[in-house]
Amino acid sequence: MAGRGEKKIRTVAFVSLGCPKNLVDSERMLGLLAEDGLAITADHAAADAIVINTCGFLEASKEESLGEIRRAVEMKEKGKCRRVVVAGCLVQRHKTKLLSEVPQIDRLVGVFDREHIVEAVRGQENPRQEHGHFLGKYHDLSKELAVGAGHAPPSVRETKTTRLPVFENDRARFRLTPRHYAYLRISEGCNQGCSFCTIPSIRGLMRSKPIEQIMLEAKELAADGAVELNLIGQDTTSYGTDIGYAAGLSGLLKTLDRKLDADVRWVRLMYAYPSCFTDEMIKTIADSSRIVKYIDMPLQHINDEMLTKMKRRVTRREIEVLLEKLRKWVPRIAIRTTFIAGAPGETQEQHDELVKFVRDFGFDMMGVFAYSQEPGTPMGKMEGQIPNEVKQERVRELMLAQQQVAFAKARSMKGKKIEVLVDRPADRDEDKWVSRATFQAPEIDSVTVVNAERLYPGQILEVSVSGAEGYDLVAELPKRTSRALNVVRNQA
Repeated sequence: MAGRGEKKIRTVAFVSLGCPKNLVDSERMLGLLAEDGLAITADHAAADAIVINTCGFLEASKEESLGEIRRAVEMKEKGKCRRVVVAGCLVQRHKTKLLSEVPQIDRLVGVFDREHIVEAVRGQENPRQEHGHFLGKYHDLSKELAVGAGHAPPSVRETKTTRLPVFENDRARFRLTPRHYAYLRISEGCNQGCSFCTIPSIRGLMRSKPIEQIMLEAKELAADGAVELNLIGQDTTSYGTDIGYAAGLSGLLKTLDRKLDADVRWVRLMYAYPSCFTDEMIKTIADSSRIVKYIDMPLQHINDEMLTKMKRRVTRREIEVLLEKLRKWVPRIAIRTTFIAGAPGETQEQHDELVKFVRDFGFDMMGVFAYSQEPGTPMGKMEGQIPNEVKQERVRELMLAQQQVAFAKARSMKGKKIEVLVDRPADRDEDKWVSRATFQAPEIDSVTVVNAERLYPGQILEVSVSGAEGYDLVAELPKRTSRALNVVRNQA
């Protein structure tokens, strides 16, 4: 406990790093802090405590997280705040090492113990462990959450089908996104086991939320003003397989499309996995009015040998068949993907094959990561690690290939009418509004800048594309037509 003479913690500043899944964790923790009466401030210098929710997925994200932690610790040493609490993936992955690097951290909160954020911020001890930090039991999440929820732990050896349907409750969030869009997590963890990925070692095995819980959270977000819901998870395509929900992702999408409040106009599917994408899922996207015709499906590579090394459980031909079906069965669908450049053993010919594929297929949106050699992953131990300068050059070549595709697609949109969701004024210019079409996901894709007056965030309207600026579109409101009145003159 905090010392008797120590002032109480009253204000908290919060830093959220990493992906939308981490953002949802941040929003949930902020909701718990606000519910406990703590004031949330954006001014770190005015905060009694600073919380950093870290990302530990790649080495670059680890360095970013450490930079934020050290800045917070420096403020603490200068007397500008009293507590520094570190949460999230980096904590889960590097607990002891993190404390040895930055011993001034007051509390650690692992990804499975975010419900203890209030105790961590207020300085209370963890009654379960001597060290005071909130770290849970590594890789024993099903039993841990079951006991915490008041259920008896499993008495049989756990498998994918016998694990209890335990999940993280994401209700009562203090949202960091604008009111009109939100992220809705449908599952956590992953069973895929890609050889380059650290997620299962950080987030554990896949845990799908029951559909009833997802609907409760969706309705809460809608009541808070969300008109766009972005479905997220480590592998959204496998939704329901771990809890015996036979209808799977298709059943969830149909339920959301049918039962959501009328104010929710767009539902977007993110983080789809190619080997699990079924014909039924494609048909559901095509037939559902609220499911936008957009898919985010990281492919990582296209060469068969590299896909095998990455343990992607899919071949080039299977990817091509899937992409062909998506474009044929869902007219005007936008397809976003990501690739990894410079993975161990990738030859120049394999890289060239990927570059050509990018040019030929013409993805609507694309991102590229330079391969990061992550400790504890099978690919991190492989021979044939590629020098960083070669990886960066391959990233550049892939992005240049995509740039040519994307710029041409943007120019071809001139004169077309599209539906957009208004996000915010452009650089405080009330005559320009940053907006997004259905084929533009928040934060990661291009935008549509609408030239207009008196719009407002959350408004959905039809606009006419007038041009393009690089990746982004420029649009205008359609001109209103007025009926001309015939004037009859008196004839002399």
